[in-house]
Amino acid sequence: MITIKTFVFNSFQENTYIVFDETNSCVIIDPGMNTEVEEKELHDYISEHKLIPEAIVNTHCHVDHVLGCNCVKNTYEVPFYAHESEKILIDGAKAFAEFFGMKIEQPLHPDYYLQDGSRFTFGESELEILHVPGHSPGSLVFFSKTANIAITGDVLFKGSIGRTDLPGGNLNLLIDGIKSKLLTLPPEVAVFPGHGPHTTIGHEHDTNPFLK
Repeated sequence: MITIKTFVFNSFQENTYIVFDETNSCVIIDPGMNTEVEEKELHDYISEHKLIPEAIVNTHCHVDHVLGCNCVKNTYEVPFYAHESEKILIDGAKAFAEFFGMKIEQPLHPDYYLQDGSRFTFGESELEILHVPGHSPGSLVFFSKTANIAITGDVLFKGSIGRTDLPGGNLNLLIDGIKSKLLTLPPEVAVFPGHGPHTTIGHEHDTNPFLK
């Protein structure tokens, strides 16, 4: 059984997730810690629950979602996974952070790349990889059929969708991807977005004004 722990980190109020199962294997999705206090919060949870980090797995690589990647990688010596199209965002992350007055180390590049339709396994669990570009070129959604969850990053929010006015954004591509790959999932699937509260596929299908 998959369990998800949500943290809200950095000035962008980004959702970082620790996803784990009964084996205590876990993955850290979109680590966004930007202070020692936030880093300690994540490390303490892993230690207190005796979790075994297996990987960093990013939905995409805008700066607010990669602020803690180096910390997690250096602390637990785990590989970093993302879509190959996100390399350009990682290259620009340090300059983008400085634009907002944030001082960060240059984030490391992923060790491995994820592709649409592939599977990512940890412990006894599996996540299906859905490539849904439009917010960023390599935006991914992680779906578990058995757990009825979708971790959507900044693709889909409660009552909204990801912004498309940043470099690499494309509104039509994003809407098409959401409708063809997400709204076709069962309505009871719980959605864990990159910002804001959780929702469900059914709720967004019925009420999200951007998808009408």
